[in-house]
Amino acid sequence: MYLGIDLGTSGVKAVLVDEDQSLVGQGNAALDVSRPRPLWSEQDPRDWWTATCEAVAAIKADHGRALSSVRGIGLSGQMHGATLLDADDRVLRPAILWNDGRSGAECAELEVAEPRSREITGNLAMPGFTAPKLLWVAKHEPEVFARLAKVLLPKDYLRLLMTGEYVSEMSDAAGTLWLDVAARDWSEAMLEATRLTRDHMPRLVEGSAPGGELRPDIAAEWGVPPGVVVAGGAGDNAAGAAGVGTVKPGRAFLSLGTSGVYFVANAAFSPNPEQAVHAFCHCFPQTWHQMSVILSAASCLGWVTELTRSGSEANLLASIEAASDRPSPVIFLPYLSGERTPHNNPNAQGVFFGMTHDTDRAELGRAVLEGVAFAFVDGQDALLAAGSAIETVSIIGGGARSPLWGRILASALDRPVTYHAGGDMGPAFGAARLARLAVTGEDPVAVCTPPPVDRVVEPAPLLHEAYAEHQRKYRRLYERLHQEFNQD
Repeated sequence: MYLGIDLGTSGVKAVLVDEDQSLVGQGNAALDVSRPRPLWSEQDPRDWWTATCEAVAAIKADHGRALSSVRGIGLSGQMHGATLLDADDRVLRPAILWNDGRSGAECAELEVAEPRSREITGNLAMPGFTAPKLLWVAKHEPEVFARLAKVLLPKDYLRLLMTGEYVSEMSDAAGTLWLDVAARDWSEAMLEATRLTRDHMPRLVEGSAPGGELRPDIAAEWGVPPGVVVAGGAGDNAAGAAGVGTVKPGRAFLSLGTSGVYFVANAAFSPNPEQAVHAFCHCFPQTWHQMSVILSAASCLGWVTELTRSGSEANLLASIEAASDRPSPVIFLPYLSGERTPHNNPNAQGVFFGMTHDTDRAELGRAVLEGVAFAFVDGQDALLAAGSAIETVSIIGGGARSPLWGRILASALDRPVTYHAGGDMGPAFGAARLARLAVTGEDPVAVCTPPPVDRVVEPAPLLHEAYAEHQRKYRRLYERLHQEFNQD
């Protein structure tokens, strides 16, 4: 048995997987996000630990015997979050999350302080990344920065409580802007540019390698054997790739989680920062990947469900399905938390355009689904311009449960999209696979195969033609509003 734990933004998911890679049990626990000021997004790391223990306890309650035979644990987590600890491992302030936009000025300062930043990291300095957050803390909370002993990414804070060790791995570390991504090691120059040293960083392992052993007291509480190996694990996107079999070059997936990710596996480090494409390490040795990232995806569906008082996302989706299969007359810009690819604009905002007295909840709901799809098209174009070869596209994440959204995405992207059995398990399943690799040392390609295909959704030619025109309007709207978004 192998346990995969995924620390997401909206909750923690734990899955128990057997030797045949079949799901035995799962547990979930919800998390809240605090937004105390405009552009801010924070969580208390201690809430992550409480939710993790709740998710594992849910599995223990139903599958205690199976849990007692766990051989390895894998961790996946939301990327980029700055978890700041003092010398006694006490949390110094709420963690600053991946979708926090406060450090825009610090991004520019970082690239001035280290002019080779893009060359070293392969990425633009963006407010979501970890390093600019530390410059912000140094400037605005100097008393916190003065007490700083360690900076950990979210899943690696869980690992510290699980194992007592400071450890991270390449895929998550690549999203900090402190990693030399080609060399797969911390960059002294990037650390110096943020007034930090290697002493502030955890040691690095590969995602499929061991990254500590579970403490005896935690093993007893969770009902697993003592000394269980905890794998290096992965950032949530690389873990999702391990789960859906996006290992070989040319394979890609869309993740419809809180954020939206278009992920393509690469055989070599292939940066293209000018178009806000992310070039990171994969969670397997000597493997890399590219990503386009939109900051609001499935979270937009939850937002419009509440806005329209639809009761549930399922109710809203049903009303959209019942209304029409024609594109919505309303255009939606899904920039509720700013945007990354291709705009790198933390100040971008969500917009409905084209409403009339006749606009109803179904039209608004469909506009949201389509607006997220148009954002993915922008990302796809950036990836193709960056040299990515995209042969197959799978869909994972909570949004993967909607067949309607699949039809919209396939038609907007003009590509077939593949749904796999268990696709909504996402990164947690990938984390369980990494746990197995850390224990057995097997070939990742042999273990991380695509799950069985549930269905393939083909693009609808007439819908694609209509979406092409809407896409042009969508882009014109952003360009015309860009100056308004960036007004002080």
